[in-house]
Amino acid sequence: MLRATLLFVCLCAAVLTARAQTALDPALLERVRALAETAARAAAPASARVAVEIGQLDARLRLAPCAQVQPYLPPGMSMWGRTRIGLRCTEGSTRWNVTLPVRVAVFGKAVVATGPLPAGVNLSQDQLAMADIDIAAEPGAVFTEPGLLVGRVLARPLAAGDAVRAPALKSRQWFAAGETVQVLAVGEGFSAASEAQALGPGLEGQAVRVRFESGRVASGRAVGERRVELLL
Repeated sequence: MLRATLLFVCLCAAVLTARAQTALDPALLERVRALAETAARAAAPASARVAVEIGQLDARLRLAPCAQVQPYLPPGMSMWGRTRIGLRCTEGSTRWNVTLPVRVAVFGKAVVATGPLPAGVNLSQDQLAMADIDIAAEPGAVFTEPGLLVGRVLARPLAAGDAVRAPALKSRQWFAAGETVQVLAVGEGFSAASEAQALGPGLEGQAVRVRFESGRVASGRAVGERRVELLL
């Protein structure tokens, strides 16, 4: 009985130690929150409201004691939606580096569907409204002017209240292969316009090759009705 009691006490101590090793100081959590908010606001509309929900470290982690923990933004990690903040020990017997899950909500005005809309529908003004939503809840840019979406075609269905995001729209074809297009060549400190022949269809935002009168072929991006942008 004594041996079983001692074993139980040891197990409890181990659990408490593990919890202590993965618990984070409240001051550190505030630094994490401030870092996530600052990064989210940098990419959010000025009027947007940012809310950060901090998760927990994996309970299986065994982190050595650390006098100084530095939160940082992992390279290439967006601070929108479900993401992670890096934590690294800079003053301790053992240097460690982990990531902490966070959820960043960015609330702002955006265009939403007033009712359920099937794929393939041509959007009209009465099918669209403005609402305060979590812009960061899903990937894809949102829109803030319903008029810009009138006549656009949905690539996938939307439920009532869903934000109309860029990936939900079919790409527009600005011109066909063989058409004459206006090419704007843009470089550092200058721009020049000329005409060329499109060698493929001009789909919104996608690359397209054009041939100039001289015979030179270049690749640009379809940006509007018979318009191509060429970055030099």
